[in-house]
Amino acid sequence: MGDSELEELRRRRLAELQSQYQSGGTNQEMQKAKEQQLKDQEDAKNAILSQVLDQNARARLNTLMLGKPEKGQMVQGMLLRMAQTGQIMSKIGEKELINLLENVSAQTQSKASVKYDRRRAALDSDDDDF
Repeated sequence: MGDSELEELRRRRLAELQSQYQSGGTNQEMQKAKEQQLKDQEDAKNAILSQVLDQNARARLNTLMLGKPEKGQMVQGMLLRMAQTGQIMSKIGEKELINLLENVSAQTQSKASVKYDRRRAALDSDDDDF
């Protein structure tokens, strides 16, 4: 290989690296834009919840989110939909939120039960020989 061929290979490789670096920069910019969009959505959600819930109800919802995140997100989504459709006319207090939570719990409560199948032969104490 001559010097001109090596120089041409270096230029091509340099061009490839520069294009990869530039496209990586746009990926970072896209990621930052997504993060900003998620942050804006979170801020809007918090603003709506602050308008709809009083301070005690908001604290109870936050406590629920810590204890049972899936249930808290479901109730939070329900409150947001109700606020957006105009079903909530005034601020919801703690007692109203408790009633809402009880209704949600009654609707979503599964009818799971534990069934014990005791093996009588294995647990029979008549076979004990001491």
